[in-house]
Amino acid sequence: MPSEPKLPLLVTTSGKLMRHGAGGRARLLAEQLGVAFVPCERNVAPQALLERADAVLVVRGDGVVLMDREGSARWAGGIADLRVRRIDDGLDQPDHVLLAGDVRPKDHVLDATLGLGQDALVLSRAVGPEGRVVALEKSLPLYAFTRAGLELLGASSTRCPVQCVHVDAVEYLAAQPTGSVDCVFFDPMFRKPAGAQPSFSLVRRHAETAPLGLELLAQARRVARRWVVVKAPAQGGDLARLGLTALPFRRSADLRFGRLPGVG
Repeated sequence: MPSEPKLPLLVTTSGKLMRHGAGGRARLLAEQLGVAFVPCERNVAPQALLERADAVLVVRGDGVVLMDREGSARWAGGIADLRVRRIDDGLDQPDHVLLAGDVRPKDHVLDATLGLGQDALVLSRAVGPEGRVVALEKSLPLYAFTRAGLELLGASSTRCPVQCVHVDAVEYLAAQPTGSVDCVFFDPMFRKPAGAQPSFSLVRRHAETAPLGLELLAQARRVARRWVVVKAPAQGGDLARLGLTALPFRRSADLRFGRLPGVG
């Protein structure tokens, strides 16, 4: 008799935290995500659930962990925390994402590649509590992981919440009104791994790998009032392939930013 196909994602919690309410939070999250919640059994590690699913999201007292057969990572703001702190401290060193998009307080922006949510976090601080940040993620495990991590940060008087959407960016953009956001941002998966945080290897295993296409870029320009910004590795010709010229940021950077004006 053939075995049942694996599920893309399951949600659970660590057994010792069930009595502290983590089980209720995990169950609610699974319901919101439309995936199964599996109560953690005593003396059974969450890794055992990988027999039934490609990835497991573990809700713990200190955050959330995403695991698969090759490893695991705990969600954290990472370098975004430092970038936000620089904004809070009023430092003169510009954040290149914000500079490329000419991001302003009260802007409505779209992050079309959520990933671990680091750019989305910086954008939410830059636009402030009166702005809006919508972030798209096609991968269900990454969407669940980052959404849960961002929700644990709670409300803030200095930033707006990040509205995470599990959707293909092509479908989402095609359905949006012309000129409905100020800027659209893309940070597509690089073909060759660049230097990054340890959790990035897990992101690469689950992220959308299709290269950014001209049709998607055209839809983004229609939706954007100001700029469409694309992040790319310094080597590889990704910006040139899309007809973009790199912005004149510091040449020692591993990253390049290109942009096109919105037409919405």
